[in-house]
Amino acid sequence: MVEDSVRNLGSTTNMCNIEEATNQLLDVNLHENQRSVQVTKSDLTSESELLVTVGATVPTGFEQTAADEVREKLGSPCKISRDRGKIYFVISLESLAQVHCLRSVDNLFVVVQEFQDYQFKKTKEEVLKDFEDLAGKLSWSNPLKVWKINDSFKKKKAKRKKINQNSSKGKINYGQEVKIDQRNDKRDFTSHASDSHILDYYENPAIGEEVSTLVGDDLASCKDETDESSKEETEPQVLKFRVTCNRAGEKHCFTSNEAARDFGGAVQDYFKWKADMTNFDVEVLLNIHDNEVIVGIALTEESLHRRNITHFGPTTLRSTLAYGMLRLCDPLPYDIIVDPMCGTGAIPIEGATEWSDCFHIAGDNNPLAVNRVANNIASLLTKSQIKEGKPSWGLPIDAVQWDICNLPLRTGSVDIIVTDLPFGKRIGSKKRNWNLYPACLREMSRVCTPTTGRAVLLTQDTKCFTKALSGMRHVWRKVDTVWVNVGGLRAAVYVLLRTPEAFVHPSEQDGERGTLW
Repeated sequence: MVEDSVRNLGSTTNMCNIEEATNQLLDVNLHENQRSVQVTKSDLTSESELLVTVGATVPTGFEQTAADEVREKLGSPCKISRDRGKIYFVISLESLAQVHCLRSVDNLFVVVQEFQDYQFKKTKEEVLKDFEDLAGKLSWSNPLKVWKINDSFKKKKAKRKKINQNSSKGKINYGQEVKIDQRNDKRDFTSHASDSHILDYYENPAIGEEVSTLVGDDLASCKDETDESSKEETEPQVLKFRVTCNRAGEKHCFTSNEAARDFGGAVQDYFKWKADMTNFDVEVLLNIHDNEVIVGIALTEESLHRRNITHFGPTTLRSTLAYGMLRLCDPLPYDIIVDPMCGTGAIPIEGATEWSDCFHIAGDNNPLAVNRVANNIASLLTKSQIKEGKPSWGLPIDAVQWDICNLPLRTGSVDIIVTDLPFGKRIGSKKRNWNLYPACLREMSRVCTPTTGRAVLLTQDTKCFTKALSGMRHVWRKVDTVWVNVGGLRAAVYVLLRTPEAFVHPSEQDGERGTLW
């Protein structure tokens, strides 16, 4: 039996208020054709006051949640982009390390320049010529400074591999435009999971978005390879780069691949950098959404959602999505938070990390899943010990094997329930959901505290859930629905509030005397 209350679990982290930033960037005159950005100690004082615009990709549907976190933790104004899954905020350079600690963002980039109403020419040739000319007109100085300083904060990949050993296949993947909403693309991307950045864009796409990356061979110099290698030995190291174009909209006369190719060629000519598809130092982003064009430089090599889970299951949830779901619950100190179908434990582990003054219970009917949770907790503790250099006190979390329809918890003992319900695709079936969902809601209503209890439930099988919820209106009241994108599937996060009505066992409803836990 899991205890129904836990005390003295920790204290919340105090965040200092950051003075509200403005939208203007300081104009610092640097030589634009430099091959590397040098930052000296004498520059640090002035640079710490530098104001920069940072963009972030977030789980689609949780833009407002991410914006709220930015305002709360950084004290900075935040704008939600018209392009779904992106937010923008202004910070001082001294807050850059804190940006990497945000729990709701996937990838970060510094904005070079933003065009709210970019006027595209009528013909494709004219548009692509404008992209070529654009590279030399942008102010790259401050963003490159941020990129250089950011190197000490970002989480780096342990090892970067080529996406495909066969160069011809590689060109097929990246020499042509990639339409993310196609059914078979996920299989191709996951087979090349070593390039996690592309996978991140697949898992968090805008509707109709195209992602194309500049192929190194398309911009490589035609000079002999032996001449290039001899130059590298005598000349200073040249930065390697790639250009990634993310395009959404149906009124463009060009493809995302064509934009990446021509803009990338101009960037190479301007900086004299070397194009490299996989082993790049700088990733230049060209984000196009209808008439909005934003040029940026990536600040993350690997998505920030890859922070907790080392042992994966068939339906592992992103940590950023788990954080967004937990934040919808507004956890209070000493709350008991339960995930009755935890899988690999993404939700309770994220909760125990961020809300350490609550107690989190991870449960599943599959013993393999419970073992994965235990291994993920152990890995996280080991990583924490190595980072801090001292023994860890552990996390306020426990893992239990149980039956979702017969939980070993006392009636009214749980404050919050957060879980990812089976979609009926990789696990279970939609046919089984018609019986599973009502049984889950009934048992959740039993263990959840009347009046104050709440639940946040994620599912793609919205038809089945809506039907099940309609029969449980006396114990659950829906207060909000957040539509999200999960692996290319449109899913819903339902926010429920437990009504004051006491739970009545089905046997008592039939006039029989039943026994409660």
